[in-house]
Amino acid sequence: MRERTKFYCTECGNETSKWFGQCPACRAWNTITEAPDQAGARSRAGAVKAAAASAALNRPRPIPEVDGSEELRFSTGLGELDRVLGGGAVIGSIVLVGGAPGIGKSTLLLQICGLLEGMTVLYVTGEESARQLRLRAKRLGVEKSNVLVLSETNLDNVLRSIDETGPDVVIIDSIQTMFNGDLNSGPGSVSQVKDCTMALMQSAKQGGFTCFVVGHVNKEGAIAGPKVLEHMVDCVLYFEGDRAASYRILRAAKNRFGSTNEIGVFEMADAGLAEVPNPSEMLLSGRPTNCPGTCVTCVMEGTRPILAEIQALVAPSGFSGARRNTNGMDYNRCMLLLAVLDKRGGWSLSNCDVYINVIGGLELDEPATDLATVLAVVSSARDRVIPYDTTAIGEVGLTGEIRSVNSLNQRLTEIGRLGFRRCVIPAHVRGEVKGPAGLELISVRNIREAVDAVLG
Repeated sequence: MRERTKFYCTECGNETSKWFGQCPACRAWNTITEAPDQAGARSRAGAVKAAAASAALNRPRPIPEVDGSEELRFSTGLGELDRVLGGGAVIGSIVLVGGAPGIGKSTLLLQICGLLEGMTVLYVTGEESARQLRLRAKRLGVEKSNVLVLSETNLDNVLRSIDETGPDVVIIDSIQTMFNGDLNSGPGSVSQVKDCTMALMQSAKQGGFTCFVVGHVNKEGAIAGPKVLEHMVDCVLYFEGDRAASYRILRAAKNRFGSTNEIGVFEMADAGLAEVPNPSEMLLSGRPTNCPGTCVTCVMEGTRPILAEIQALVAPSGFSGARRNTNGMDYNRCMLLLAVLDKRGGWSLSNCDVYINVIGGLELDEPATDLATVLAVVSSARDRVIPYDTTAIGEVGLTGEIRSVNSLNQRLTEIGRLGFRRCVIPAHVRGEVKGPAGLELISVRNIREAVDAVLG
């Protein structure tokens, strides 16, 4: 019989029966690779036999008879990580941690090993030797007998070690280095990553241990390998930040046991990653005084209010087409606000270059930042300074009106706690909110009133 051949996309994992220059699923170029399907057929046949053998154990049941108890969690020792995970790590879950090289993924997971008390941790490293990991653990102060180190890339040996040691937590660093000898493809390929992740997931569910898996990212910033990898795991965490800066942001892209809106903030120090319990003070540190083009707003990252500084620079353009650039905010949203300023506010910026930046590496995507963005742009265009103790919260509509946002009372409490004395809010919610003592609330109905109230 002729050996069947299939083609895989190295970016999204899409399977095709023939080669394409461009992947039909993700539209990426030159990512289709050929791989024999014989081993995959054997693997699927084994899975079918295993499923048939366990059919007597798994029977459909009415939903009231299904166990409805809450999942069991434990603290990782890092409050910021527990927040992103939804209150702690879930026993029997598999967590994928992704990020750029050198961002701090391995450092974070190795620090967890030193903070877990009374739990056995198996750290499987495929990129470093056991000696290299020992030296890094010594630098981080992680020298405990409950942390077991295994330098291995063969999946069968890893699973055998898990069965022998019975750990509570397993860390795989990284999934791209693991390989199954039954498959003909090399480590890091689509079929290898899928098969190794599936085997680890089944082992975690049956063995009742928590598995943290490190995944590399490609040049687009997504988890390298098949996109199906993110659908297989229970939680996907992304480590973000500039390698040249000291601050890191941990964000959940997927979480079956909690919210995906929470973020954790860390600072990279000589002794590893340090938690930043108050990100607002960190993001506002170094804020300039008596400088036009800057305004502070408050955004909600899950249940946490965070103050962010929005800066704008408006300068005359030396070309026929004015330039627009944004960093940390949606480009199309900013262009919409500039159009509203032109049509409803009377500020024509068609002959000016406009640059908008969010300080601290935050990505702001909620409409509550509209009013602060508008005030920062007008402040730079008029070269007028917004008072240092003034903030702004509100969504801007296409007619120039200021609309309300959610969790306004919680935002105002955070603003007052950090020492701000004035806050611009929508006028129609003035009677529904109550600011803290010492915080003056300025009610405005449209962008014209907002500009007059703040800039005069």
